[in-house]
Amino acid sequence: MLRKIWRNPQAVIGLGLIVLICAVAILAPLLAPHAPDEVNPLMKYQAPSADYPLGTDQLGRCELSRLLYGARASLGLALPILILLGGIGLILGMMTACIGGWFDRVVTGISQVFIAFPTLIIAVAIIGVLGNGLQNIIWAVVISMWARFMQLIRTYAKTELGRDYIVAARVSGCGMWQLIVHHLIPNILPQFLVYFSTGVASAILTVSSFSFLGLGLPSGTAEWGAMLEEAQMALYSHPELLIYPGICIFIAAAGFNLFGEALRDILQPQEDVL
Repeated sequence: MLRKIWRNPQAVIGLGLIVLICAVAILAPLLAPHAPDEVNPLMKYQAPSADYPLGTDQLGRCELSRLLYGARASLGLALPILILLGGIGLILGMMTACIGGWFDRVVTGISQVFIAFPTLIIAVAIIGVLGNGLQNIIWAVVISMWARFMQLIRTYAKTELGRDYIVAARVSGCGMWQLIVHHLIPNILPQFLVYFSTGVASAILTVSSFSFLGLGLPSGTAEWGAMLEEAQMALYSHPELLIYPGICIFIAAAGFNLFGEALRDILQPQEDVL
């Protein structure tokens, strides 16, 4: 599979962008010329220079430093969200597919209610009740997106349960948890990774949307969506302050989406054969 990834230009580009964003997030303290929250009103709206490579914002803060640390904030929110979503989706999806009956009907019915509403509306409503904050944002996105992950895993698990190797495993006395751990998860994992990759992009866009609406992290936090929101006041006089974080969000989302779509194309022939 690794060889197929390296032969796929879309996968290589997507993986390259992912590595770039992750490297920036990890190395932000070393790469940033200034502290992201260092305020200097005397230096506001400065043009790019040696000291401020991308200029400064309305509070005299280094734009480059805030963009670098913004990668940390975006990935720091998106990855925990996807880990929680992945865990919930795997557990509930596998259990509904394997147990069936009333349990499947109840969980699937609840998930359909969540799927009926747009993700952003559910998340905004939850944040409106719980308030801003890191943990509240994470749980708001998880609650708004869990149903889609669960339905995806359930669909794949239902498909696998009808295959001959599963029937043989059941005849040989394989229990439900053995079936899930040793047979279902290994065969579903490639497709799950595809959805996980594109899910990271969705989480980054959702978190940025919250910050843009003023429902994200605390004011002044170096986060791309928050930077977009703050740049609105200087939209016409300093449009670059809006462009920089927008480009960062685009690169991050494009990287994960490109890689996820490439994985889907690579795995599709295998699914057709099966």
